[in-house]
Amino acid sequence: MRKAVLVGLGIVMVLGFSIYLRLWSIDSEFSHEDSELIRRQFDIANKEAMDESAEWRFKYDAEVDRTTKCNKQLIQVKETLQKKLEEVASVNKNVAMLQKENIGLLDRVESLSQELQTEKLKCSLH
Repeated sequence: MRKAVLVGLGIVMVLGFSIYLRLWSIDSEFSHEDSELIRRQFDIANKEAMDESAEWRFKYDAEVDRTTKCNKQLIQVKETLQKKLEEVASVNKNVAMLQKENIGLLDRVESLSQELQTEKLKCSLH
């Protein structure tokens, strides 16, 4: 009886070991296939991320170019405006100078017309 129990125990251990090995080989096959599948999915996701990154980089570069062009145009407009303001200031200065000169000339014409009136009166009295 003891021998039968040991033989039964041995058979159960061999069967258990063979079932364990079979399950381990099945798991190993799935693990190998899973790792390949995961690796492929990772590669696909990585390519998609790289494509998206390149797309965003392109958008960033385009925006930088557009901003640079706008800044250059703004600087040109500011320089042009500054030149125009300087020209207007110069014209205003010339107008003010001509107005002063005009006032002086009007005063002189007035004084000459008074002198002329005075001379006419002198001539008419003689």
